[in-house]
Amino acid sequence: MNIFRSLLAAATAVTLLASPSLAEEPIKIGDINHYKRMAAFADPYRKGIELAMSQVNAKGGVLGRPMEFIFRDDQGDPGEAVKIAEELMTRDGAVMFTGAILSNVGIALSSFAKEKNYLYLAGEPLADTLVWQSGNANTFRLRVSTWVQAAMLAEAAAKTDAKTYAAIAPNYSYGTSAVEDFKPELKQLKPDVEFVGEQWPALFKIDAAAEVQALERVKPDAIFNVTFGTDLAKFVREGTDRGLFDGRPVYSMLTGEPEYLEPLGEETPEGWIVTGYPWYDLPDGPGKTFVTDYEAFTGETPKMGSLVGYTMALSVAAAIEKAGATDTASLIKAFEGLKVSETPVGEIEYRALDHQSTFGAWIGTLALKDGQGVMVDWSYKNPVAYMPSDDEI
Repeated sequence: MNIFRSLLAAATAVTLLASPSLAEEPIKIGDINHYKRMAAFADPYRKGIELAMSQVNAKGGVLGRPMEFIFRDDQGDPGEAVKIAEELMTRDGAVMFTGAILSNVGIALSSFAKEKNYLYLAGEPLADTLVWQSGNANTFRLRVSTWVQAAMLAEAAAKTDAKTYAAIAPNYSYGTSAVEDFKPELKQLKPDVEFVGEQWPALFKIDAAAEVQALERVKPDAIFNVTFGTDLAKFVREGTDRGLFDGRPVYSMLTGEPEYLEPLGEETPEGWIVTGYPWYDLPDGPGKTFVTDYEAFTGETPKMGSLVGYTMALSVAAAIEKAGATDTASLIKAFEGLKVSETPVGEIEYRALDHQSTFGAWIGTLALKDGQGVMVDWSYKNPVAYMPSDDEI
């Protein structure tokens, strides 16, 4: 009997000693992205998440536990992304998943989240359908859609004398969505505008010479460009060499983002009106503080991916704290109407109406400075004024 009591006392002591460590088990979030295929965006994105994690955990974590992201590479393949999401949730113990850059991957993850009743926070996929036409209760998005950025560019285009436009965009959901949004927005502001040509190169397989020749043949007054990454670089080089941009205003999505602007270097096409991220020119405030913190943490200058990853991780932490739990139903309820106050762009809200955040966008003009492209005459715009009406959504 004495031996039994001694063993029981020892077991009780072990249990009490073990409790604190159990309480500190991390809350895991799975992140799925195209880390090899689109490293220029995904690597800074991961570093932004890691910076946010370090700051959140230094303040005690979430619900008294460390926050931990598990990073997995989907190679930009929707089927692989869905497979990884299942593994993260069922094998690795993630409470939700985040990520994707390409819209087709994001749409696949959104459908999977709905089917399995998981929560998915899309950081980067921009196609409208993600939270509107195909939106569901289990999906939220940080960045503004193609609709908003196209509307901002259309507003700028409507102020010029250009009446005929041609468009070039990658032939997948993001590209088609952007063109479909830009055309009616511009026509609403300027009814006499006519679109005289559209080019749809395969993503990252552009034949720049053929595309430039096709655009030149229709002789537009202005061009709407949606290419990015290596496609953008090839298009800019070929278009510049052939004089496509001479005397023609160009309105271009994403081109002012450092991931895509920095590789252009001295080939940066001056005068283009673009959306982007002028981190180098931000005034004192939360945006500049983030730049300083990111540079100290990584030894690198930030990219748009850095900002997206950082803000997304802060959003996850805020939602879990608000929920007070990590089950899907509690997290969805917490994300609906969630306000995240201390982000680099100020307070943002995840709208209960459509699960779209109010994280805005910068629009400005490209210029060369010391051999590098920069955005000048830029402004940061709240996206709500550019969204469809609540009834339309």
